[in-house]
Formats: sequence, structure tokens, C-alpha cells
Amino acid sequence: MPDAFGHNIHSVTVGEGAPTVMIHCMLGRHQAMLPLAKAIGGRATLIDLPGHGRSDAWDGKTEYQSLVAEAAQQCCAGPTHVIGHSFGATAALRLAVENPALVSRLTLIEPVFFAAAKGTAEFTAHMKAFRPFIAAMLMGDEERAAEIFNAQWSDSDWAELSERRKAYLIQRIFLVVAGGAAIEEDVDGITSEARLGALNIPVTLIRGAQTQPVIKAVHDRLVARIPQATDHEVANAGHMIALTHVADIAEIIRAGDQETG
Repeated sequence: MPDAFGHNIHSVTVGEGAPTVMIHCMLGRHQAMLPLAKAIGGRATLIDLPGHGRSDAWDGKTEYQSLVAEAAQQCCAGPTHVIGHSFGATAALRLAVENPALVSRLTLIEPVFFAAAKGTAEFTAHMKAFRPFIAAMLMGDEERAAEIFNAQWSDSDWAELSERRKAYLIQRIFLVVAGGAAIEEDVDGITSEARLGALNIPVTLIRGAQTQPVIKAVHDRLVARIPQATDHEVANAGHMIALTHVADIAEIIRAGDQETG
């Protein structure tokens, strides 16, 4: 079990062969990435984010994105293909930028590194659309905040979720705020031209055609700054593409394997 800044991080390893580390989205669990791990093959290590699944609760002090990146780093025995979805993808990118010797390839599925899109109309629209979530959190109405977040970033209708699933989201919705500063402000400059320009590995970006417009703006900026980055759009897919379009993602990853093999 990896130890990240004093947090015990639950991990599961499946398969044999080339190593990958997989990081799920905020408010998910490692099980969400298991179908993709099986579809692409190899030896995949999947983690539960702090405060999720069977990992320790977040200590409320350690910067959250750094904590997730550290947890993933502990799973890399050597140069590793790191795959992340949504917030997990932002931590994967941070890991590659800060520890390039440990990452041989990146697959970023709908990375919510909104700071990369600053200055675009899509970023402005995203910030405006997120105000009701912020207001609900400030009012202490975590149930309402979870419902708003689910409506914006999930393919599932809140009314159709089980009470158990709703409770899981509500209990952890504060972690969205914990990770917010890193992806909205990027004070450490992870997405700066200089740091991304120094990435000397293949980077595959994958997004759904029906996702939030800000995601395309993020992808456009990352592709412009990362020398070996490629952008892929999957038809009829939304933000939860890592769960709903596993076969499409696996095909893109396998094609990248052939190009870099």
C-alpha cells in the first residue's frame, strides 16, 4: 500500500506485462478504471484517491493534487505509462512534469486542468457556470452542491442515483474544493509553456464530443504546449468517457502503443 505524505493509499494491481498506473476521477473509485485496465492489457496498478474508496481520509492540510501525484509516483517502479481521468489526469500531468524519469507515456482523459484554458471564452463560461456550486458549498448545503456537480460532470441523472451513491458523493463533495485551487489557479505553473514544453514523452489526450466546452479549450492549450501531444475526440461521449467508451479509449491507446513501440 503506497504511503503519500503520511496517507495510506489503497491500490490494486491486475494483469501482467508492461506497467501502467491509473488514476480515477474525483468522487470515483479505482474500480471505475478496471474495465479500461483489462481492455488495454498489461500490468495495471490502480489507486483510490485520498478520501475515496479504501484510502485514508485527506488530512485537510496537504495540497490535494500534490498528494494524488505523490500517491501515483509511489506506484511507479520505473518509467511507467500513467493514465488519468478528469482530476486524476491533472495529477498524472503533474507527476510527469515534476518527475519525468518515472513517466514514459501519458494518457490524459478529459483533464480538468482549467487553468490551462485561462483567457478563453470557454474558461470564463466555466467559471460562471460553477458559481451555483460554490454558493451551495458556502451555504453549507453539500447535498445541493453534489447535485449541481453531478449535473455538470456526470452522465447520470441525480434522481436516478441510489441513496448509497448519493451519500458517497455528498460525503466527499468537499474534496472538489480541496482540489480546486490547483486546477483553477495552477500556482505551481504545471501547465506553463516552459514546463509543458520540457515534456519529452508521448502524451495522448482523449475527450468526448459532448463534454463541457472548456475541456476542448484545455486540450487545445495542452496540445499547443506539449511537443508530442495528440488530441482525440470520441463521438457521442461525455465527460465520463473513461467509463462509457472503454473500447474507444483502448483502441486509441493501442494505436499509440504501435506508434511509440
